[in-house]
Amino acid sequence: MKSLRATTYGVFYRLPISVRRWIVRRVVPKYIVGAVTLVRDSEAGGERLLLLRQPPGRGWSLPAGLLQRREAPIVGAARELAEESGISLRPEDLRPAVPNAVVHARGWVDVVFEASVPASTTTLTVDGAEVYEAAWHRLDDLPKLTRATAKLLAYYGIGPLADQPGPWASVKP
Repeated sequence: MKSLRATTYGVFYRLPISVRRWIVRRVVPKYIVGAVTLVRDSEAGGERLLLLRQPPGRGWSLPAGLLQRREAPIVGAARELAEESGISLRPEDLRPAVPNAVVHARGWVDVVFEASVPASTTTLTVDGAEVYEAAWHRLDDLPKLTRATAKLLAYYGIGPLADQPGPWASVKP
């Protein structure tokens, strides 16, 4: 079995790069990659978090969105933050969260970043279509979250699922 594996890899790596990429694209599972930003209120010692209410409006979520083709995750996070909340930060103003990437069970990967801004001088702007409302919420008094947001926040020890067993239990900072 070991020699078959070695032979297979030997043949594979002798193929032209374009052929290897074609094979990998057809054989390897695909993932959808999104960028998420945890924005904290610097005036509240990080104890307030920016959340968004989006259609259908049944729960609150984080500023996030899918990466564009060839877009760096940190650039996508800054872009989505500006589009959804009106907060314009440079990519270098964001820092990787720990963990920086969260792989979800259904082929989804979130690359997560953090930022801090002063809420009292930060104007929140929403379009009323993609985002109904943006607001600051205390970590100890969060509104109803979407299930995906509650699961993601649990990786960072935040929210209603933070103390429950799950895949996030072993990765808390």
